[in-house]
Amino acid sequence: MNAPLPTSVLPPVQAADLAALPLIEKWISFASVSRDSNLPIIEWTQNWLEALGVECSRTYDDSGKKANLWATLPAENGETKIGGLVLSGHTDVVPVDGQPWETDPFVAQIVGDRMYGRGVTDMKSYGATALMMVPELLKRKLKRPVHLAFSYDEEVGCIGVRRMIADMVKSGYQPAGCIVGEPTGMQVVVAHKGKHAYKTSVRGFEAHSSLTPQGVNAVEIACEFVANLKSMHQKLAKEGPFDPIYDVPHTTIHTGVIHGGTALNIIPRDCDVTWEIRHHHMNSPEDLFTEAKAFADSLLPAMRAVAADTGITHHLNSVLPGFATDADSEIAKLCFTCAGTDSNSAAGKVSFGTEAALFHQAGVPTIVCGPGHIAQAHQPNEWVELAQLAWCERFMRRLADQICVN
Repeated sequence: MNAPLPTSVLPPVQAADLAALPLIEKWISFASVSRDSNLPIIEWTQNWLEALGVECSRTYDDSGKKANLWATLPAENGETKIGGLVLSGHTDVVPVDGQPWETDPFVAQIVGDRMYGRGVTDMKSYGATALMMVPELLKRKLKRPVHLAFSYDEEVGCIGVRRMIADMVKSGYQPAGCIVGEPTGMQVVVAHKGKHAYKTSVRGFEAHSSLTPQGVNAVEIACEFVANLKSMHQKLAKEGPFDPIYDVPHTTIHTGVIHGGTALNIIPRDCDVTWEIRHHHMNSPEDLFTEAKAFADSLLPAMRAVAADTGITHHLNSVLPGFATDADSEIAKLCFTCAGTDSNSAAGKVSFGTEAALFHQAGVPTIVCGPGHIAQAHQPNEWVELAQLAWCERFMRRLADQICVN
């Protein structure tokens, strides 16, 4: 991605300058970790919106313990479904377990020119700032409808937003654009990579560790597979193809989890490897998977020479598509104006995934633009600059100038 725009374009910011501060503090206070229910934050937000006369609806997961919230601010002419603008963000956050936090992660705390707390960057500050604008949008009246889309389980695979988008389409909503507020340093991001996540399972043959030739060590086979994945990644990093606008300009291959073995004196029968491909438009994830599978297949003859029922299987766990919006599109131009860049030369591309790809796939032109930087996301002592929050508020007010009647 191009270098982030300097926050020095704004004057020094004090906490008292942030109109959205009370709402950010409230949202941070909800410990809406993905493994738990997000209903408390959804219920509070729905009550807050309905008190302003905003119509809301929910879509639930199968358990009924998690929900998306869809809220619509109608246009002055009464239109609610055609040509609207979606402001999208997720309500869930990653866990804090085992992280060395110096503050209470679920209390937004300001120290110097930063705010600390789980979700201040990823990405509750954006959602709370969008809420802050609702009274003004209602007062100034809208040329076209605005929808707030708050989802569950983004952090575990953009799960909730898929149901919300399906419900959006089924209900006849046809937004003209969407802004997803993931942390981009308030740079307008027009594309991100896609991700294919896999689990590769090795079935070996158990034996006493003193009789290694009589067994097939699943952990060792898995390590050979992982080493080949690393070699594939290194080739991509060295040879490309490259898209220099991305923050990481090449496709990446990453191993995240290895699990296998039972005891030191037992040759392990099973080992699972969880890994991913994050690809840009110049690589095919299917072709890269085929290459990885071919290497795994090359290991099978030696394994089966020892035990016929050994093998290696692969499972595609999840797919998040990439997306790319034309930098000359209406939604991109709107965001350039609101961000204060006014030029598609400032358009960025990022390697992390978002729900933007799913809105885009549903025919809604989408941009990613939000306060903070992904480098601070998921970290202990997660923080965001106050200047970034002020920039986000300025973005929202400029957006109001563009979409409101007066």
